[in-house]
Amino acid sequence: MADERGARDPLRWRLKPQPTERMRPRLSRRRSKLKPTRIPERPIKLLVELSGQCVFCEIVRGESPASFTYQDDSVVAFMDVQPITHGHMLVVPREHAVLMSELNETAAMRTFRVARRLGALVRDTLGAGGVNLFVADGEVAFQDVPHFHVHVIPRYPNDGFGLTFPQSYEHPPARAQLDAIATAIRAASTPATA
Repeated sequence: MADERGARDPLRWRLKPQPTERMRPRLSRRRSKLKPTRIPERPIKLLVELSGQCVFCEIVRGESPASFTYQDDSVVAFMDVQPITHGHMLVVPREHAVLMSELNETAAMRTFRVARRLGALVRDTLGAGGVNLFVADGEVAFQDVPHFHVHVIPRYPNDGFGLTFPQSYEHPPARAQLDAIATAIRAASTPATA
């Protein structure tokens, strides 16, 4: 992650130690349907603007290393350098956009399509029992790289990853409150008629 001056925090990108054999999930004997990609010797010429201060844009341009699992003309996927679980990947549009709402719809849908496909593959390839697709959209939502991306997090029994819910989760809101929120969202998404 970069500070206001663009300097990277060296601890943020340090690799974690590899899991011991006892911690590592058993791998499936099935082969992946994805063909391995190779990093192009020259970065692909892009028609979209990239940020000069974004580590994901540096990866897309070929200026920073990554272990790619997928590449096409609009999306790349690579292994997270700080994996939550074995096989944790990031799916990143080549187009630079900080928030999901800033990304064009075609690139956003392609990003989710690739994340969905990779999520299915880790079940067969890595023996995952489940998958979380996770988006941290904005700093308050724990986005730590200012470039929209989808986490593909393979899940294994007792993998240590979980979600914590606030106490209000135990006491759901009244139906009238839910209806009022739904009405406000519907009104904001419906174009006004003249």
